[in-house]
Amino acid sequence: MPISAAVAGFISGGRVGRLGTADATGQPLVVPICYAFDGESIFSAIDAKPKTADVQRLKRIRNIRENAKVSLVIDRYEEDWNQLRYVIIQGEAELLTGGADFSRGVDLLVAKYPQYRAMGLARETGLMIKVTPARVTDWCFASRADLGSPSPTGVGRN
Repeated sequence: MPISAAVAGFISGGRVGRLGTADATGQPLVVPICYAFDGESIFSAIDAKPKTADVQRLKRIRNIRENAKVSLVIDRYEEDWNQLRYVIIQGEAELLTGGADFSRGVDLLVAKYPQYRAMGLARETGLMIKVTPARVTDWCFASRADLGSPSPTGVGRN
């Protein structure tokens, strides 16, 4: 799915996103994630940071196994509301444990986050979430002098 250069740049430049998953009953869960974007897919490793459960038992992982539909929000908040912006990516998640896509995700994440170098994020083993976008919604605050209110730009556009 093609994503405009401006939106792709915003996604790539973001440092944290919020991944929304839901289990088979529809119960939602939102977690902050570090991610990398290759222009087509988003990658997020389940890394060595301390977890409350075994990696395979994490709720987001169980949710993706039950229901691969996910949403990812990447946003920018500023006190100057003229700078507000977000992108919502709706798509399908896939759990990767190896292979070319897994290695590509590792390379992208290590390049974006120096902290991963110290963690020893491995190209051969681990668990990675890959999100393939089906719909991308872009919004930014644009002053409308006549109404004095925000207006969405690019809503629902790819």
